[in-house]
Amino acid sequence: MTVKEAADGIEVDTGIFACRFASSGKYVLSSITRAGREVLRDGALVLLRQDRTATADDAQVTQQRFDSAITRLTVEQRGPLRAVVKVEGKHANAQRQWLPFTLRFYFYAGSDALRVMHTIVFDGDENRDFVRGIGLQFTAPQTAQLYDRHVRFAGVDDGVFGEAVRGLTGLRRDPGAPARRAQIAGEAVPAITPVVEKLLQYIPAFGDWTLSQPTADSFCIRKRTTDGHAWLDSAAGTRASGLGYLGGPGGGLAFGIRNFWQSHPAQLDIRGAHTDAAKVTLWVWAPDAPPMDLRFYHDGLGMDTYEEQYKGGLEITYEDYEPGFGTPLGVARTSELMLWILAATPARARFAELAQALREPAVIVPTPQTTVEAGVFGRALSLPSQTPPGHAALEKQLDWMFDFYKGQQDQRSWYGFWNYGDVMHTYDFDRHEWRYDIGGFAWDNSELATDVWLWMYYLRTGRADAFRFAEAMTRHTGEVDVHHLGKFAPLGSRHNVQHWGCSAKQLRISTALNRGCYYLLTADERVGVLMCVQNEGAR
Repeated sequence: MTVKEAADGIEVDTGIFACRFASSGKYVLSSITRAGREVLRDGALVLLRQDRTATADDAQVTQQRFDSAITRLTVEQRGPLRAVVKVEGKHANAQRQWLPFTLRFYFYAGSDALRVMHTIVFDGDENRDFVRGIGLQFTAPQTAQLYDRHVRFAGVDDGVFGEAVRGLTGLRRDPGAPARRAQIAGEAVPAITPVVEKLLQYIPAFGDWTLSQPTADSFCIRKRTTDGHAWLDSAAGTRASGLGYLGGPGGGLAFGIRNFWQSHPAQLDIRGAHTDAAKVTLWVWAPDAPPMDLRFYHDGLGMDTYEEQYKGGLEITYEDYEPGFGTPLGVARTSELMLWILAATPARARFAELAQALREPAVIVPTPQTTVEAGVFGRALSLPSQTPPGHAALEKQLDWMFDFYKGQQDQRSWYGFWNYGDVMHTYDFDRHEWRYDIGGFAWDNSELATDVWLWMYYLRTGRADAFRFAEAMTRHTGEVDVHHLGKFAPLGSRHNVQHWGCSAKQLRISTALNRGCYYLLTADERVGVLMCVQNEGAR
């Protein structure tokens, strides 16, 4: 692993691929090369904004595009086994700069993988800044024959959708069994029968492809020849893994969004795959979905005085309310992206392995026995096997509680870009529904110290599913439930129908205590920053 810094940028070489960053401009990723071949270039963040949601029949909607504008480039770690490069900036066009971002790129010696952590902080006006789409976009040069250019998408679990830009199967004239087998396998196509070779130009080349996950339980794959022509429905399913691929026998790029369906709406786009400069976009908010609406959910209900706010809010819906306090200004969201710089189109089995690595990346953690012996998380920590017989019922109840909340997350679909990781606060036994629509009884926002309970439960049991659940909650509660800029920073918002909706801004929501276990186990840079901000605020 080598990291070279210069006045105009940074270059990182893992031994497998080299990546270049510019210190200014709009391209957060200048280029990536493997064995001298350019796999990616001109990587930039793209943001689509609307000035309204277009709910009225005659609404006139104006849309703007913003690209990343770099303000700072930093090497946070330089090896020898891992390097971390941080890129900071805002989304900008000729009229405006807004929506600050932080990107962290993680490189590993001898690895073809590049991990990307993508953080945004909302600093707009929720009444006129409706995000239509936000993602990472780059150019992927293509040189192979159109029938050797392959597109892959990971479906449910190990399911793989794989086709070529120009298909050779199912034709009226046979290109030959070797050609068909090679194309299906993603290998270089050998000689094609003369009759088909003469007619290749009449076989449509599909340049545009999309994997869209609008909800937690449905995805679709579509393709078209090019802009201006109709889309064809290619495949559909429930919960896509969120991994795509574009390339050929000489190399290619796998790209994906972790927690793809959990953090819907998400989308992967390939455009112009039939040209020598395809465009790939990883949308953490899908432009095919309705725009992001962060406005407060009611008009104040006449609560114009403190007396009315007490009687009309706390006394009936348990909601702290003051005008202007339920603002999303300063809330953040961190997403995890992955790129694999590959020497050739991966076999379907290998592509399924990459999808599994995207869904559940490997994590090095101590055993529960080691954790208890180390005493880092407290000397009172014990193993379930050490529990006195008289406390066996308590251990059983703890197991039941975790399994219950995990099941409720799926049954109640506690998913979505702004929701994934949180749980609900209080149950409505009459409706047999969580009180998702009743003031302070809805999203928990750490108020019941759920974060701490989950991490203590994981440390004692070592359950992988408990780690993943607690990890998602740490990401969410440290980002979405906290104001990172504005007059309420660095406080969090007490429980509410919306994560930022409560007028009670409190340290117990944003406290570093909720993030300490995850940081000590992973040394995650973003979570470390969040903890430092809280400590500075406390001083």
